[in-house]
Amino acid sequence: MARKRSLFKMIFGRDDQPSKTGYTQFKLLSSTTSTFSSFDGNIYNNDIVRSCIRPKTNAVGKLHPIHIRTDVKTGERKYSPNPSIKMLLRFPNQYMSMQKLLEKMMNQRELTNNAYAFIRKDALGNPLSIFPIPTTKVELLEKSEEVFAQFTFRNGKQMTVPYCDVIHLRKDFNDSDFYGSDCSTVLNNVMGVIDTTDKGIIKSIKNSNIIKWLMKFKQVLRPEDKTLAVKEFADNYLDIEKAEAGNIATTDPRYDIEQVKEDNFVPNGDVIAKYETRLKNYFGVSDKIIQNNYTEDEWNAFYESEIEPIATELSDQLTFKLFTKHELECGNEIIFEASSLEFTSPKTKLNLKEMVDRGAMNVNEWRKVMNLPSTENGDEFIRRLDTAPVDNKLKKEGENDGKEE
Repeated sequence: MARKRSLFKMIFGRDDQPSKTGYTQFKLLSSTTSTFSSFDGNIYNNDIVRSCIRPKTNAVGKLHPIHIRTDVKTGERKYSPNPSIKMLLRFPNQYMSMQKLLEKMMNQRELTNNAYAFIRKDALGNPLSIFPIPTTKVELLEKSEEVFAQFTFRNGKQMTVPYCDVIHLRKDFNDSDFYGSDCSTVLNNVMGVIDTTDKGIIKSIKNSNIIKWLMKFKQVLRPEDKTLAVKEFADNYLDIEKAEAGNIATTDPRYDIEQVKEDNFVPNGDVIAKYETRLKNYFGVSDKIIQNNYTEDEWNAFYESEIEPIATELSDQLTFKLFTKHELECGNEIIFEASSLEFTSPKTKLNLKEMVDRGAMNVNEWRKVMNLPSTENGDEFIRRLDTAPVDNKLKKEGENDGKEE
């Protein structure tokens, strides 16, 4: 019989839940409880919410994490000095790339103001894999003067891990010592109006097709006679294909006809637009960003205000959680690179050739911006003769003056 594999065991290295013996609740300064429950308002099922989150998620997913080591004496940087860290930053686990891990964490961060990922390490403390943690509740515990995070999952299972092995992204970090602020109070009102409006419009459309005409019979008739009279009226005057009298109608002394007036309430379009704008402002996106119809300046403003702070937080979290104190002192860190030049206009990209002439960029860096393949010897920096360093230019001019004499 085939043995069932457990994702829970792959992430945490065990399938059973650890004993709670020896753990005590970690007391916070700003709250009487150390527990945080994720907001479960099903807001991700709303199309407006998804369209607001998607631009951030896609942009963060395109960030490139790089391990660098800076020599504390010379300041020289070495890129990707550790092959295992390089592989970890590209494929954090066997089921997803770093792009998908970042996208999943971004969705959680935007929906609950908190996102978690667990770093699984070997017996020597070397990182082996990173998994996102889709938890419903987190509680901070303490044992032997060390802080632990107890995660509760949708299937009811729990796992307690050291908080130092958890990558924790926080949004609106204000009223709690450890967690991002609960977003349920902020979003409940706006999402309630938008959800009620959507349901009201659907109900109005359904109700508009129920009753159009009312036949008032002047005498008591059998049910089958009423049904026959209604069918005759509908066939003669309401069915376009069967109607033969054109737009001429006759009267019938058996009944009076009254058209039912539609009186369905549909919210004003401006009111709906205002609530949608409030939701977009909460997530920090504009209509042009959502519709991918932005200019170069509009994207740069969005990138600097929304994406760069997240890249900085990711860099700090990975650097602090992946390396030991000694490794940090030796200059190891994780940085996130993203070429904002990818979204610049063709004119701006072409003007970057001047940076190549002045040695600020090499040929391959410029070709990368232009989405062109690298060339041989393109990593070498070149410089125009009239843009040599000042000391070299003065020295050369002095040599020329001496020759003239």
